[in-house]
Amino acid sequence: MLHVGLHHFLIVSAVLFSLGIYAVVTRKNAIMVLMGIELILNSANINFIAFSRFGNFGLGGQIMALFIIILAAAEAAIALAIVLNVYKTFANVDIDEINKLKE
Repeated sequence: MLHVGLHHFLIVSAVLFSLGIYAVVTRKNAIMVLMGIELILNSANINFIAFSRFGNFGLGGQIMALFIIILAAAEAAIALAIVLNVYKTFANVDIDEINKLKE
């Protein structure tokens, strides 16, 4: 019988965090950068839930995870509105092209 412990959650969280950082650092597409940020936030959620479950901290970790989910939803809505506006202006969502907004 396999017992899922804290280290299993931490490994999954570390993998998600690493994939999110990779997506943020290497992609030029704004949508992929937003997806990387979502992966990073989800890895933080996994950590909060795991430490709440295995650390006997009560509901504190789950409440923090709920706040992060709400923050991620608001961030996604605002960021997608910005990306759609940039697409309407430049006809692509390449991050290098967005740099032209400074001029």
